[in-house]
Amino acid sequence: MQDTTTRPDADTLVRFAEGLADITDAMAMEYFRKPLDVEQKVDLSPVTQADRMIEAAMRDRITDRFPTHGILGEEHENARLDASHIWILDPIDGTKSFVSGMPTFGTLIACLADGQPDVGLISVPPLRERWTGRRGGPTMLNGTPCRISGCTSLAKATLYTTSPDTFDAPGLARFETLSQKVAMRRFGGDCYTYGLLSSGHVDLVFEMNLHPYDYMALIPVIEGAGGVITDWQGNPLTIGSDGRVLASSSHMLHEQALRAIA
Repeated sequence: MQDTTTRPDADTLVRFAEGLADITDAMAMEYFRKPLDVEQKVDLSPVTQADRMIEAAMRDRITDRFPTHGILGEEHENARLDASHIWILDPIDGTKSFVSGMPTFGTLIACLADGQPDVGLISVPPLRERWTGRRGGPTMLNGTPCRISGCTSLAKATLYTTSPDTFDAPGLARFETLSQKVAMRRFGGDCYTYGLLSSGHVDLVFEMNLHPYDYMALIPVIEGAGGVITDWQGNPLTIGSDGRVLASSSHMLHEQALRAIA
């Protein structure tokens, strides 16, 4: 068990998050495209034994290494959310993709320090792609710095959302309004689209009904690559945000998108 009198620095947290992702990648691939028992949660979203076992393994590692740190995850009860450091975990982001054999699901890992996302990681094991971000540092894709496209015009932008089924009627209307102003819109991808935005292939991602475990890990990744991610009013995302997320490849593009959906 680690000495908890020492506050871990960002390098320590990044290395630990990458070690967690190494474990979760291997576990996810053991279950991927194999027969699975799929259950429905209260919100009708699917969950599998893989989701639960992967998160449990991450929690065990965190508690062993950082016993005073908090944990907020999708599949198990929250713990110590008043701690200075909180780990936010989504063992399989894109469970619908996972159970249907699509290789675009991923694991999301974030670590907040005093409420601010210090470290964020998106790992997509079937494609062997992993984005790692840290506050104030460059985003790395498999160890190499990556950058957003820098697109500054809606008319030239590529827009993604995971599924129009996630929107309520007002949200869908805003998505359709934004769609009419961009060069191209596409669907699918879950967390993978945010990695693609960070690497310069996607310019906008627009979603709603997300939870902290869906978006907190994205913040250091996108910002470290030069992008912008906020709620639909342009406010910074926090644990208490309403789950409406807009991510863009430049501040200018972000402002245009915010005006379009206002």
